[in-house]
Amino acid sequence: MATDWLGSIVSINCGDSLGVYQGRVSAVDQISQTISLTRPFHNGVKCLVPEVTFRAGDITELKILEIPGPGENQHFGDLHQTELGPSGVGYQMGINQNGMGKLVKKPASSSSAPQNIPKRIDVKSQDVAVSPQQQQCSKSYVDRHTESLSQSKSFRRRHNSWSSSSRHPNQATPKKSGLKNGQMKNKDDECFGDDIEEIPDTDFDFEGNLALFDKAAVFEEIDTYERRSGTRSRGIPNERPTRYRHDENILESEPIVYRRITVPHNVSKEFCTDSGLVVPSVSYELHKKLLSVAEKHGLTLERRLEMTGVCASQMALTLLGGPNRLNPKNVHQRPTVALLCGPHVKGAQGISCGRHLANHDVQVILFLPNFVKMLESITNELSLFSKTQGQQVSNLKDLPSSPVDLVINCLDCPENAFLRDQPWYKAAVAWANRNRAPVLSIDPPVHEGEQGIDAKWSLALGLPLPLGERAGRIYLCDIGLPQQVFQEVGISYHSPFGCKFVIPLHSA
Repeated sequence: MATDWLGSIVSINCGDSLGVYQGRVSAVDQISQTISLTRPFHNGVKCLVPEVTFRAGDITELKILEIPGPGENQHFGDLHQTELGPSGVGYQMGINQNGMGKLVKKPASSSSAPQNIPKRIDVKSQDVAVSPQQQQCSKSYVDRHTESLSQSKSFRRRHNSWSSSSRHPNQATPKKSGLKNGQMKNKDDECFGDDIEEIPDTDFDFEGNLALFDKAAVFEEIDTYERRSGTRSRGIPNERPTRYRHDENILESEPIVYRRITVPHNVSKEFCTDSGLVVPSVSYELHKKLLSVAEKHGLTLERRLEMTGVCASQMALTLLGGPNRLNPKNVHQRPTVALLCGPHVKGAQGISCGRHLANHDVQVILFLPNFVKMLESITNELSLFSKTQGQQVSNLKDLPSSPVDLVINCLDCPENAFLRDQPWYKAAVAWANRNRAPVLSIDPPVHEGEQGIDAKWSLALGLPLPLGERAGRIYLCDIGLPQQVFQEVGISYHSPFGCKFVIPLHSA
């Protein structure tokens, strides 16, 4: 009969959505197919409501954890007299296809009548005989109940610690109430029955405990051990690890020597490259001697003019915008370069540069005054320049009145200082200053008085001269001088160019 199951402790699994409930059976209604539990626990946590009711369609599995003894189920109230099925330990409630509950018997007991199992009064003082089926069914309930018990005790300790710290000094500590002397304790006492006098009233001193740890001494001990054992330290406090750039070598190498070039005379000015290498300046006489020795070894003037023209044109193309300006989509915006050259070797270097620029689709306007007799190097360069689309003018009126993209200055030469008094020279300087275009000087003279036009950039050949402020930013180009040529003039030389032919120089 249904009354035989009243007071039994059961575990009802309602699937993943509703979870697992445990409690004591208080009502069973076979007509409406419901079962009610009093003082229920949901997933090991006590519910806030005193009673919950389940439909048979919501129940996935039902396990009987404990059956009451005779006469212990009379105080649960009136019940519907419904036939639930044979009683015993190890029964499970299954769900049929219609959603109705069905009690399935497990082969654990042969008796059809309810078994009188004495109720446990005190686990510590009385041993209870439990069948293997009961142990398996009640294992999940005990685990959840133990977890809930430990959580409740932890919460109560924290609550009591807070209460004791906020209690008035003259207020008496409340004593524990409940049943003692071996009597059966209330379930609330079992969960919250710890003596609060055992809990310390003072909070944990984090700062004092942390002060006991001497970090400096510990790290010094680790350092000493690593030095003795030869192991490498993994890091020291307040020391940042070394960071490397993508172009730096992680492996240790020989010490870097930044001063690789030495000259035989006193250096009036020094420069340095982007990588930190020191490049000393040389006097005009030593620079002239260096070019003369190179020409004697086969680096003729024509070769030097070609190398200078290539390097100067590469720098000019970069200043004009490089690939952003010179591409097939910008054919309607060809850059314009005005080239001012004098009748000397410096002017021949400028004509060579203009030829290479014209070959790269740059609109070049070359100014060169008319002379009855020209140097052979200038005649040869003019002959090659005439085969390009570049324009040559000898009258300053033919130069554009609107600003151009770049002005290349090759008017000045220390060996032809008298040219600065010529009318065409003064007119060319006035036009360049009036045009307000940026100026690039190729191999400018040393003295600022010899420069008629202020430059924004200056390109030095081989080794720089001690140029002044009017030269602007200094760049150095490699014109192919062998190392033995430097040694013959007393210069200890190691190339500072790396992978480039034109490098910027900075004042050291």
